[in-house]
Amino acid sequence: MKNYSVFDILGPIMIGPSSSHTAGAARIGKIARELADDSFYRVTFYLHGSFAKTYKGHGTDKALVAGILGMNPSDERIRDSLQIAKDKGIEIEFIEEDLGYVHPNTVKILFHYKNLEDYYVIGSSIGGGNVIITNINGTDIEFSGDYPTILIKYNDRKGVISRISSILSNHDINIATMKVTRENKIATMITELDSAIEDGIIDEIASLEEIIYITGINPIER
Repeated sequence: MKNYSVFDILGPIMIGPSSSHTAGAARIGKIARELADDSFYRVTFYLHGSFAKTYKGHGTDKALVAGILGMNPSDERIRDSLQIAKDKGIEIEFIEEDLGYVHPNTVKILFHYKNLEDYYVIGSSIGGGNVIITNINGTDIEFSGDYPTILIKYNDRKGVISRISSILSNHDINIATMKVTRENKIATMITELDSAIEDGIIDEIASLEEIIYITGINPIER
């Protein structure tokens, strides 16, 4: 039997009527912003399932936009996020879309840039402010944003995992979970940590010759 905490029962501190449609949506938006380059000028939200049907009534639209603006679920500015985005010159578009066999509270957030290729993140709000990020730019992954997380793409060669683990160990950082997938000799690693990502760790890992892409995010408030 699962042990429930007070947080599980009461839910997160948030602005809005629904933990799934507002707190969770804001968290997905903020995680997506942490992963993407912040020079975007337009963002398209593809809303699936109940997100698509109720996003205006439940404030999901405002929460998602608040997230990509860097706001937490408890930020009172969420109510005005659409206007804030407009004032910043960021174009916002919402589209109802069937994203396939996914959780009903799922969104694909597509960031548009003038000098970079488009970038997207797919995430689901699964209740109580909890979320799962399931895809980044076409790569299937899974992480929650509850832990400091490093995402790495690298050429799949012997010893890379060991060297990454050694770097983390040298900084006295314990690995909570590690998931590695491989496709066409390219590996994707999702590493959740027990300690915050310190300055310099990302750069040190990025210096390994096999690394193609790396980014890290610290926990996102619920």
